[in-house]
Amino acid sequence: MSAAACFSADYAEARRRFTAAAAAAGAALFSYPHPAQGPNGEDLATDVAWLGPQDAERVLVTVAGTHGVEGFCGSGVQTGWFETGLAGELESGIAYLAIHAINPHGFAWLRRVTEDNVDLNRNFADFSGPLPENPGYDALAEALCPPTWDDATIAATGAVLAAYAEEHGAGGLQAAITNGQYKHPGGIFYGGRQPTWSHHTLKRIFARHLSNAGRVAVIDYHTGLGPRGHGERICPASPGSPMMARVRDWYGDDFTCPGLGTSSATEVRGFNVIGMEAAVPQAEVTAIALEYGTQPSEEVKLALRADNWLHLHGDPASAQGKAIKAQLREAFYQDADDWKQMIWDRAVETQRLALAGLAG
Repeated sequence: MSAAACFSADYAEARRRFTAAAAAAGAALFSYPHPAQGPNGEDLATDVAWLGPQDAERVLVTVAGTHGVEGFCGSGVQTGWFETGLAGELESGIAYLAIHAINPHGFAWLRRVTEDNVDLNRNFADFSGPLPENPGYDALAEALCPPTWDDATIAATGAVLAAYAEEHGAGGLQAAITNGQYKHPGGIFYGGRQPTWSHHTLKRIFARHLSNAGRVAVIDYHTGLGPRGHGERICPASPGSPMMARVRDWYGDDFTCPGLGTSSATEVRGFNVIGMEAAVPQAEVTAIALEYGTQPSEEVKLALRADNWLHLHGDPASAQGKAIKAQLREAFYQDADDWKQMIWDRAVETQRLALAGLAG
């Protein structure tokens, strides 16, 4: 079976194929229904597959669809892992937990965010106290998310962003845009004011299925950053932390860390590993994001801004709306056989290294 055959064309197909492949592999299936529906009236859910001993102390966890539209990538890997039989290559005492479409609304509707315009990977902040400030985003908010979207607006706002980069550097611009912000509900990279449905569901899944685990390896699949097709292993932990030491032990020097300035990603606030660790306080969690590049960074950001405008001010059913949706999909899912093969090869290598780390 070719790697390209593992990937699906939309959320509904991805869900059908994932659950069928997991069931055929002998995995136990669990479903967490979402309260909304998809664009064609289809039911939405986060589906979970468990393969291996129920009381396993060591568990490999893969997560697909943290950023909705990025779910094509992780779903293809998870489905292929079951369909090829690789999921069954577990050493004694190790289990595999696949979390499919943790943000099903974003996956189905081709949005990076949740149903409430929240970036799930910025939504694990401490909402009981003051939320993180992002003065850089505040300064750029109007330019990033203008009320109109045409060639003139794109050019004018692009000049504002370029001027900011000239003053603060390219890294400063990226940090201002992508670190996360909590003041502009209609903006991009918005972390929210409270936990989302997907936030609660992720923690519920971890608490329910990993209550016996002592060692947990997490691979969270993402797309949109870095060179096309390259899977960057991003460790979100602080430099010098025990988690980073384990990541280095498992993956050698083939990983990056935003805290060290070695990653294509900036230091994100409110990322999902915070919630994972809180849900399983008894477990040692070793987590990475596996981030695959698609297009140049500026094209990806432009697609995100266009989609944000579309859902605030535009009509998704219009010709412009359909063009923007195609632009967004291409920015996060390269429907090309060579890209899919690169995703698959790197994923297999990475998951095998994680399993070896758990077994060690």
